[in-house]
Amino acid sequence: MTKYSQIFLGTAFSAKSPKEVSILKDHLFCINANGMIEQVVAPEDADYQTLLDAYQGQENFHRLTEGQYFLPGFIDLHVHAPQWAQSGTALDIPLSDWLNTYTFPLESKFSDVDFAQKVYQDVVSTLLANGTTTALYFATVHKEASILLAKICAEQGQRGLVGKVVMDHPENTPDYYRDRDTQTALADTEEFIVAVKELAKTSKQGVYPVVTPRFIPSCTDEALQGLGALAAKYDTHIQSHCSESDWAHGYVKDRFDKNDAFALHDFGLLSDKSVMAHCNFIDDADADLFANTGTAICHCPISNAYFANSVIPIAHLHAKEVEIGLGSDISGGFSPSLFDNARQAVISSRMLEDGVNTKLPAEERGVSNSRITINEAFYLATAGGGESLSLPIGRIEANYAWDVQIIDTTLASAKIPVFQTNEELGDVFQKIMYLARPENIREVWVQGERVHSRKS
Repeated sequence: MTKYSQIFLGTAFSAKSPKEVSILKDHLFCINANGMIEQVVAPEDADYQTLLDAYQGQENFHRLTEGQYFLPGFIDLHVHAPQWAQSGTALDIPLSDWLNTYTFPLESKFSDVDFAQKVYQDVVSTLLANGTTTALYFATVHKEASILLAKICAEQGQRGLVGKVVMDHPENTPDYYRDRDTQTALADTEEFIVAVKELAKTSKQGVYPVVTPRFIPSCTDEALQGLGALAAKYDTHIQSHCSESDWAHGYVKDRFDKNDAFALHDFGLLSDKSVMAHCNFIDDADADLFANTGTAICHCPISNAYFANSVIPIAHLHAKEVEIGLGSDISGGFSPSLFDNARQAVISSRMLEDGVNTKLPAEERGVSNSRITINEAFYLATAGGGESLSLPIGRIEANYAWDVQIIDTTLASAKIPVFQTNEELGDVFQKIMYLARPENIREVWVQGERVHSRKS
């Protein structure tokens, strides 16, 4: 019999497809020394009882208690790590004012690595406590602080994909917060990539360098071209903002006479390792380009409600076979919880479908076939995120990393209303997705290692 590093017994929910959730009742999850799920065993399988007899009572056997369930760890595809220090502030002012009055002055402070350490340690631990096992981070223009963020992810056990931000355009970035020049931006990015790849050699769950032009307006053509070349040279992930708002979308059209998607593609910045945040204003040609290149969209529903001036048509883009995941967009989005963002994704899609202007007749008010379900939002936060990053994460099935959150529905202080002994498990899942709070997340595991536990 195969010897496993850990065996877990309990009921799990995992995305089978964008619209269908697998319910794995009382299954055994067999984890190898690399933290990967080697085998999932159902109660009716021949070796179920054999494994139970062999492992029950051992230190590496973990049985969920009544009312506890496994969910895959969440994958947050868009976090501005430094902006955690301003989360929950200034969300009612225009985007340009928000950036120039609050965000850029804050991010400029990360030249101080002591300050960076305080914020970065806290944002990583906060995300883990909210069930986020993998995060795709924007750091700042500062090379040393960006490397520090990757180190903190490695130390705390989170799978971190970290980007040193590039902002070298002298007309669209403030004097006090930009790369010194294009050559420095590219040299610092390359040194950052090399340093994080070296760090990854001793990180079980993996940390990854990400080529990160903040967005087209903040970068010169030379920087964008150079970043595309670096991504190809080192086979890195790539991230940026794409067609987020009316202003940003219009700026790129004026500068290049094309949409963000095609401009980014011209610079070698679209690939199956690319994740583009927001994308609210992309058209069908852009979506086809994303599907053909394997480029993913990160949907940031809370942030979009404040700053994007629109609702992205997720259902339509999914139908065009574009890979899509979910992002908190701290701090344009105030919440570090992907539970909150999954709920908002559903709400926003319903508002897009039904419309909001009561002066129009109901049949003219919205965009038909726009709604998504909580099952689809769950997919975006888990399996969709894994596919977007081209990594074996986001599902509870064989050959995927054991990245899970253990949800307890029975806490007196945060009880999820499950009162019937044999309540339909599909209904329990929906209640968890709509009602779970951080207190309900009792443990978080990444790559087979416990990285968070809550005692009270």
